[in-house]
Amino acid sequence: MSRQAPEWWYAPGARVPLWARAVSRAYAGAVAMRAWLYRTGLLGKHRVPVPVVVVGNLVAGGSGKTPLTIAIVERLRAEGWTPGVASRGHGRADASRALWVEPTTPATEGGDEPVLIARQSEARVRVDRNRVAAARALAAAGCDIVVCDDGLQHYALARDIEIEVIDGRRRHGNGLPIPAGPLREPAERGAACDFRVLNAGSDPDIVAGFGEWPMWLVPGDAVPLVGGRTLPLSAFAGRRVHAVAGIGDPERFFAMLRALGIAVVPHAFADHHAYTADDLRFGSDLPVLMTAKDAVKCAAFVDERHYAVPVRAELTEAFWVALLAKLPGRSGQSAAAL
Repeated sequence: MSRQAPEWWYAPGARVPLWARAVSRAYAGAVAMRAWLYRTGLLGKHRVPVPVVVVGNLVAGGSGKTPLTIAIVERLRAEGWTPGVASRGHGRADASRALWVEPTTPATEGGDEPVLIARQSEARVRVDRNRVAAARALAAAGCDIVVCDDGLQHYALARDIEIEVIDGRRRHGNGLPIPAGPLREPAERGAACDFRVLNAGSDPDIVAGFGEWPMWLVPGDAVPLVGGRTLPLSAFAGRRVHAVAGIGDPERFFAMLRALGIAVVPHAFADHHAYTADDLRFGSDLPVLMTAKDAVKCAAFVDERHYAVPVRAELTEAFWVALLAKLPGRSGQSAAAL
């Protein structure tokens, strides 16, 4: 079940409940112990026969991992690789079942993000709670590199490259561990990652800091979910629309539309929200614009008023040069195994 982030995670000056602070100390201790067990080898890391790139974040909830994952898959394919994507598949009805996700797989079975990745990238996508098993299945299916969508904390899978994605607007919130704050691991953990990508969305005022690589999300045309023709977003400029976003930071989507002159009536939902028809009954016949991630879950109860707004991640060429330089060759061995 999806949940909204507690208001004290990101609201400046918000008071953190005492119970949350107490629980977060226990959580932080457990996280530190687990990291130590992997660091000392008492818990094993398992390597697969192809390179592994992990795209993740340090906070609970979304930060822009999926657009980056899709962009990496597309760039790797352009460079001659055959990438596959491993994911846990949040929001699946049966999370215990491993599954090959196709573009036609219902989001209730494959998870919203894996289905979106399968549709937009056309890569092989494997969902499994066990990321090691997912990566092995992809390698056995002919993929010569695995991109792991999320999984920064899944230490059992050895990786060649780690990428932390940071929400440029909210960053690490109040800097406290769950549930007092949004952090799954200490913020310092990011320093150990090979790349730190700052998701600036479409906000020109967000600037990457030292050691951070900027990423921008560029919106595409509005795609009708039931018939009709694709429309440029400029067709909605000066008009009121219902905007639907069930992502880590819904305001990022709303701000992107407002920047294009669209009068937004916002409807924010929790990340991975399981939509029902009632969720989209707004009492008016205004057009409805929603994120592509939300659209994959709403096919059963939309009409000609509903559109998906896909986004494309753009990064500097310097980032791609640096990323590709860190990859091993295609000899069947990962860099760490050489």
